[in-house]
Amino acid sequence: MNRKRILTLASALSLTCSPAIGGEMRFTGTAKTFSGGILYTEDHDISGSCRDGSFRPDAHQVSYRWPDQEQPFARKDLVYGESLIRPTVNFRQPQFNESITINYTGEFKLEVNWQAPKGETKTFDISFPENLVVDAGFDNFVRRHWEQVLSGESVYFHVLAPTRGEHFAFVLEPAENPDITADHVFQIRPTGFVLRFLVKPIQLGYDANGALTDYYGLTNIRKNKDSNYTAHIRYRMTDWPDCELIR
Repeated sequence: MNRKRILTLASALSLTCSPAIGGEMRFTGTAKTFSGGILYTEDHDISGSCRDGSFRPDAHQVSYRWPDQEQPFARKDLVYGESLIRPTVNFRQPQFNESITINYTGEFKLEVNWQAPKGETKTFDISFPENLVVDAGFDNFVRRHWEQVLSGESVYFHVLAPTRGEHFAFVLEPAENPDITADHVFQIRPTGFVLRFLVKPIQLGYDANGALTDYYGLTNIRKNKDSNYTAHIRYRMTDWPDCELIR
């Protein structure tokens, strides 16, 4: 019996007892240069619940570590409130004295506070459309549109660029990448004419159960005061929730 069948049976049995049960999801990531050298590792711990047969995250903590070091050099905390694609964000990378917080101040309004590595502090008040995706919300966005993208459709949305105080139009679509050996490969790319020349697509690998296996592109980890790392991050699940990731 395959994993998806087992999860379907487990979900059905649990739903007869309770409308929502707790769940934990844990996975690790190893970020490498495109030539194969290890840059850093990530530990992801997501708490949530199983609702209507699928996993709904509530809180997500990420610890980033340099190779062979136990203490994290950066942390990120996300909380999913009313929207699974727009968590609150609290990111800190003390090495560069950098922090980013994202909070919601009203319907379709948010505030970004950025402590920049060069010392200045900036605050942005931003109005946004309903299809805005923030930070790791892209993972839930992909699963929300799973069947559409698998059938070859393109899904349009906006992505928040917190250090720019803006959001930009992007598209999620099927893709190919010989370096990603996953069941499914998608990409997120900008649709604006100018931005297409400045920002390379981010490519994503997923397994058949809807778990992220690969991230290929610009990361949120700073390399120096002027740029972030570009990497191929490979993910490995260590703990599955008690229900499916996709329905």
